Amino acid sequence: MAIIKVQKGTKDILPEEMPIWHFMEDTANKIFTKYGAKEIRTPIFEATELFARGVGDTTDIVNKEMYTFEKSERSLTLRPENTAGVVRSFIENGMHRLSAPVKLWYKGPMFRYERPQAGRQRQFHQVGVEVFGISQPTADSEVILMAVNYLSALGLNDLNVEINSLGCPKCREVFKTKLKEAIKPYLSELCPDCQTRYEKNPLRLLDCKVPECKEIYGKPEIQKVIQSDYICEDCAQHFNELKGYLDNLGIKYSVNKLLVRGLDYYNRTVFEITSNNLGSQNAVCGGGRYDSLVKNLGGEDVPAIGFAMGMERLASLIGQREDVKTTAFVVCNDSLQGIKLTEELRKNGITAEFDLTNKKFVKQLEKASKTAKYALIIGEDELAADKVTIKNLETSEQKTVNRIDVLKELA
Repeated sequence: MAIIKVQKGTKDILPEEMPIWHFMEDTANKIFTKYGAKEIRTPIFEATELFARGVGDTTDIVNKEMYTFEKSERSLTLRPENTAGVVRSFIENGMHRLSAPVKLWYKGPMFRYERPQAGRQRQFHQVGVEVFGISQPTADSEVILMAVNYLSALGLNDLNVEINSLGCPKCREVFKTKLKEAIKPYLSELCPDCQTRYEKNPLRLLDCKVPECKEIYGKPEIQKVIQSDYICEDCAQHFNELKGYLDNLGIKYSVNKLLVRGLDYYNRTVFEITSNNLGSQNAVCGGGRYDSLVKNLGGEDVPAIGFAMGMERLASLIGQREDVKTTAFVVCNDSLQGIKLTEELRKNGITAEFDLTNKKFVKQLEKASKTAKYALIIGEDELAADKVTIKNLETSEQKTVNRIDVLKELA
């Protein structure tokens, strides 16, 4: 009978890999909680309409990458990202009535049907933050700072922060018109996706990864439009204030006019963080402001900003972490005594194991030396005298104590 294997684009996270995942998750809880963010867990599938309206029907995610299925005449989709789901929960649970800012963070699996490659799977994991209720650039700077501090806490310190302003819907229209005018002579040379974007969402032309399109967008007359400043006075002031905050906070950044991000809901501030930890630049964080999304999904007019990070990418940059050893391994030929002592240790907060198969002492000690810090030995002499020999498996030092004093000795 053929073995059933894991599906393409998915992978098991094995026990030896879990220390690094626990490290990422525990660090997220520690760092984000310091900023007043509370964890939220939303369902893995939502109404398809949520992503069509939220993420945008001109994006590759909605057009090509979503796992959508019908159930009881309803169209459902496995979440391809989590901002739309968090916004839906924010609206549905009346969080707009809470005192602003409302700060939420999440972790969990996302699903996109795309070609699997290193660090990118069809089921992948993200950790992210969403902040609601503050329109001022103070929120932008704090969210970027939160992302940088989280990455630093993971040991990723060689970071590049890129920022840009997409402007508001009003001033963005001026930029779109100028961009379309400059690109129009080359329209027939663009890829099919870009030809669609040209009509539906010209900003996303700059997000194209096709080499021929990138070459066209590098032409002087198009670059002149891209590098020009079309944002209105209010948006320019917002962006300048953000840069001032980042300067004063010591966050090094650069302005990248080509940075637009791949989702339709962004406005004003967008940012991306790359890491050089493995010698080449790896994008580890992307985010931005999405002030109209809450209202577009049926809620109040609430400004918001957030970011997301791919956890598989983070794991590859952090590198392997040592598994935490068991504190004690009970070595005993009397299974009942072994179980009793092991359970007593566990009830008192000490990680402990014993040999379930009751192998010979030598084999038990061999296993203990590979998995634990201490071997608690109960041989015939110890059993008769109601004592336990505690052996430090790192230094080979050992001492025999009364059975009643084992917990005090380990403490």
